[in-house]
Amino acid sequence: SSKLSEPEVRETTPPAVSSEPEFEDDSGEITGEPASVDDETTLPISSKSDLDDKNAVKTTAPLVSSEPDSGDDSGEITGEPVSVDDETTLPISSKSDLDDKKSILVSSEPDSEDDSGEITGEPTSSEDETTLPVWSKSDLDDKTRAKPGIFIDTAVMEKLRNCDVYKGKWVRDDVYPHYQPGSCPYVDDGFDCQGNGRPDSDYLKWRWQPDDCDLPRFNATDFLVRLRGKRLMLVGDSMNRNQFESLLCLLREGLPDKSKMYEVHGYKITKGRGYYVFKIEDYDCTVEFIRSHFLVREGIRVNAQGNSNPTLSIDRIDKTARRWLRADILVFNTAHWWTHGKTSKGKNYYKEGNFIYPKFDAVEAYRRAIKTWAMWIKRNIKKDKLVFYRGYSSAHFRGGDWDSGGSCNGEKEPVIRGPIIDSYPEKMRIVEQVLRETKVPVVLLNVTRLTNYRKDGHPSVYGKNVTLLKKVSTRRQDCSHWCLPGVPDAWNELIYTSLVATQTS
Repeated sequence: SSKLSEPEVRETTPPAVSSEPEFEDDSGEITGEPASVDDETTLPISSKSDLDDKNAVKTTAPLVSSEPDSGDDSGEITGEPVSVDDETTLPISSKSDLDDKKSILVSSEPDSEDDSGEITGEPTSSEDETTLPVWSKSDLDDKTRAKPGIFIDTAVMEKLRNCDVYKGKWVRDDVYPHYQPGSCPYVDDGFDCQGNGRPDSDYLKWRWQPDDCDLPRFNATDFLVRLRGKRLMLVGDSMNRNQFESLLCLLREGLPDKSKMYEVHGYKITKGRGYYVFKIEDYDCTVEFIRSHFLVREGIRVNAQGNSNPTLSIDRIDKTARRWLRADILVFNTAHWWTHGKTSKGKNYYKEGNFIYPKFDAVEAYRRAIKTWAMWIKRNIKKDKLVFYRGYSSAHFRGGDWDSGGSCNGEKEPVIRGPIIDSYPEKMRIVEQVLRETKVPVVLLNVTRLTNYRKDGHPSVYGKNVTLLKKVSTRRQDCSHWCLPGVPDAWNELIYTSLVATQTS
């Protein structure tokens, strides 16, 4: 696109301004002051590479899929912004439970550090390994010893590796859910549908079943063993927070002493905070969430009249990327915030270098931002790291959108038969294209189709306690996020499946 004449604005970039606003109202408009992220504590990072760069699964492989994820459909964020200047230094073991034979991640060495979070330095080594306990619960044969401790048949494992796990259907399974409604303290009110008065419960009893293979039964203890000494970090919008809360609840089921899992700052999970670190003492690992709506840098411009307006630098990585470098396993998403309503309708909003486009298309801006993110991953993420990109999670609004009367209440079961209702999202095609062109080694969790079946899984009117409300039908409905327990549990089961399939000798 040719650059038009630059509007009369002057740019200010305060050094302590975060790339991500800390809270916004239900329209997605940003309010309040951003948190400071400049004075961060450097945490030890295990840099031993246990992953081999010779057997990487390509982005077209069955366990690799391609789809950007969704953001907060309503943009509702409340509460006080969190300060991240005083982070807690956490002990992170450098021991790797990953095998060096079958890897799905290859990455280049990082470059020198700049304000985008790039780093320098050689990795330290760690040679010791620990014999890990055997996973005793598996749907797979038990003829071959796999690492870190699962018995599995080689032929079955090879079939799993070559299976398109995203092509399948939802089947009823009375063993589900993995944790009971109300049992997990990490589910925030907006996702606690049963606690908010939802009367039906059949939506909890569904398991994702691929057409051509069986997934290993989820085992929280084995997942924790694979996380030993590591940092797993989810980065994205409120849909990734939805998945983050699900993962905490799933892993919690594998802990005999649940008091040994806690948020290191003492924070309770709410919509208002954008950074959480949960420590699991017995496994010396952390599960973390960092809010980044766009994965590229949000900023502020001040015009000649002194008015402040948001901008988005689609050619610069988000400032929170400094923290991404600390993780061993990363799960990214972005999508639902890339709308004209949440990006000032593209007017004087998108920025490249010091140039602000007077008008720019959101889809093209998304394409350029995803390429910025992908190239940052390629340049900065080392070969001992594992990167997932979770795809677009389908919404199910009837008769309108989130802010125009759309609804999904009354849905009680998934779509069992028939074609997918919605077309494949353009943002998905963009991510697939960018990853092919840049050859970035990312595991793509393509949850678009499997979520499209689950019109029954959203909070709808049960994002708040409706037992105290008289006119439920007039409430704004959430048909984008998911009840917990619920659909995001399946996303984390797919991450677990990927770890099992790739950490096996």
